[in-house]
Amino acid sequence: MPSLNFNNIPDYHNYFGLSEPENPFFSVSHTKLEKEEEETCSFDTFEDPIELSCDFYSISLKNIISGEITYGRTKYDCSKGTLLFTAPNQKLSFKNLVFSSESYHIAFHKDYIRSLDIYQKIKKYNYFNYNVNEALHLSPKEEQIIKELFKNIELEYHNNQDEFSKEIIISQLETLLKYADRFYKRQFLDRTEDNKILITKFKDILNIYFEQNLFAEEGIPSVDWMAAQLNVSHRYMSDTIKAETGKTAKEQINLFLVEEAKSLLLNPNISISETAYQLGFEYPQYFTRLFKKKVGVSPKEYIKSHSLN
Repeated sequence: MPSLNFNNIPDYHNYFGLSEPENPFFSVSHTKLEKEEEETCSFDTFEDPIELSCDFYSISLKNIISGEITYGRTKYDCSKGTLLFTAPNQKLSFKNLVFSSESYHIAFHKDYIRSLDIYQKIKKYNYFNYNVNEALHLSPKEEQIIKELFKNIELEYHNNQDEFSKEIIISQLETLLKYADRFYKRQFLDRTEDNKILITKFKDILNIYFEQNLFAEEGIPSVDWMAAQLNVSHRYMSDTIKAETGKTAKEQINLFLVEEAKSLLLNPNISISETAYQLGFEYPQYFTRLFKKKVGVSPKEYIKSHSLN
């Protein structure tokens, strides 16, 4: 697969025929082709997919008409206009991509924000780590809000920059990210049925894992491993489960362990230590600590209370 890797924003602009960025660490562009111009991305000249990665953050708003975008294990749903976020060094592949005449794009390097509060805040926005098919699909009203923010940033970017310019740009960028966070939470709520299906599959995987004695043989499955089985990203799975149940994926795994432990502990032929090992705990004291935290009593106290009933 042909591969493109852009180490800096000027090279990215040069490759895609954009004007030279006014700042090597930050750029904003708004592309609107005339009707008679062909509305296709340059990637469609390749019969096979082409892979792209950048050493900077990227935010794009495009209405995809046709083609394929693949990110990690999954293909992006091209049926709606999408706000797409990528973090440095994330890889995407494109094939025969065709998008609408108007698009917006913001690129900024870590060095542009490194000394600012937004540098730490941006790490909390999980959508920079979602798979592309988990990108943000905007309603018309939401799209208008995002476009206005893009335009505000673009206006300041092309203004005669002074000591206030960067502060104003960062303020608008932070607002855009906050709106995106709000819209993502709405998207999770809108996907209630899909969320329930994912959670059901999540629990099915744990049940099969337990039935096959893999807890004892392989240990407690990690959140990353669970996400891979579901064919979604770690953060998307965690956010979906948290939105639907109020608990994280890790907490759901722990709750599963505790429920299975309750049954095992009441088996007179299995000791507390054997229960711990059977559930994937390397050390019984770790199991005891988790059980007491979730149930309120130690495994020994739990057994005793039920033996009196």
